[in-house]
Amino acid sequence: MKINALVVFYLILTACTTSISTTKKSDLSLYPKASFGLLEITSFDIYKDGETLHTLISGLKTEKDTIQTVSYLQSTDNGKNWSIPVEIPMSLSEVLASRGNDVQIAAKGENLVAIWQAQGGIPNSGALMSVYSHDAGKTWLVGKNPAIDNFGDQSHIDLIADNKGIFHTVWLADPEENGYQSLRYARSIDNGENWKTPIKLDDSSCSCCWNTLAVSQNDELHVLYRDMNPRDMTMLSSSDNGITWKNKRTVGEFNWHFDGCPHVGGGIAFDEKNDFYASIWTGESSKSGLYTMNSITQRPIKINKNATHSDIALLENRVVVVWDEMSKDGTGIFLAESMDKGATWTVSHRLSANGVNSTHPRIVTTENNALILWTEKQPKHPNQLAMTWLD
Repeated sequence: MKINALVVFYLILTACTTSISTTKKSDLSLYPKASFGLLEITSFDIYKDGETLHTLISGLKTEKDTIQTVSYLQSTDNGKNWSIPVEIPMSLSEVLASRGNDVQIAAKGENLVAIWQAQGGIPNSGALMSVYSHDAGKTWLVGKNPAIDNFGDQSHIDLIADNKGIFHTVWLADPEENGYQSLRYARSIDNGENWKTPIKLDDSSCSCCWNTLAVSQNDELHVLYRDMNPRDMTMLSSSDNGITWKNKRTVGEFNWHFDGCPHVGGGIAFDEKNDFYASIWTGESSKSGLYTMNSITQRPIKINKNATHSDIALLENRVVVVWDEMSKDGTGIFLAESMDKGATWTVSHRLSANGVNSTHPRIVTTENNALILWTEKQPKHPNQLAMTWLD
């Protein structure tokens, strides 16, 4: 396996696109990095619909700014060229987003929905803000809050569109003021303009870990989240477009009891037989580290004890997992592959440069390739969005 991080990329801004040209080099640090008009990138999300990659980014535009800007851009060639970012009017809300509590986007055709947490009256707390576009991201309008009300802390969102064009979202909230967060869900059948009455999927969950939605090949809807007690990853599924949810199951039974905030969710992907592959992390002292697990063997396979934030994807007959990991050379992004449905894994490859802080990778696949993205902070420089490809 070769990694395109061994290639130099130069970002060339044109009147229509941000394009990337290539020249062969052997310096691992010279992979594409961009801020797309922002001083620094605080948060991002990427979503694949057909052959189009949709990306939402947030961050500060200048050193004087205190309020984040949210912008949308897209690519039709697996991230090698990007459209000029469209700024979503910041008069809509003050954005409260960071890695692990990222802005979110989903798309179906020309219909796009974006959701993020807005800053409320209490610092680092606020309600959901939902916006939508019916013209492929050229213009945006405000939608209804999926949570209905704007009270309390509504955070750690995920968003997805199914094959019927129904948009689904999950988030954490405590409207009953129990003192802990619960997992909530809502769906939109009019492309994000309105949302059906939200329902509670789990009365108690980890209050600070991201949630992950996925649609399997049989059109079932799934959510992977970290439960409250024990603090193991858990999955719920729906076979009726989100109306009812069932089949609660633990994904990796580590029996981790912890009264705190690990800030680590997981990744999940489904194959053509509707079997799932998950990347999961536990802090259980005797077992701590990153694992992968599938529904075929239901046996966790340890990837690395120092790895934390991860994502996972399927590419033809390969399972690909990416993660960040603390090392003496700084927090780096790593990748491993499995050719036997996750039973065994290749030796890990470092994708990011030494001496920088790289975190929270994401991976999306196209027909015969994969794009890996993460945020990266080099010494004395703001956060940027970094990316590389599989050959």
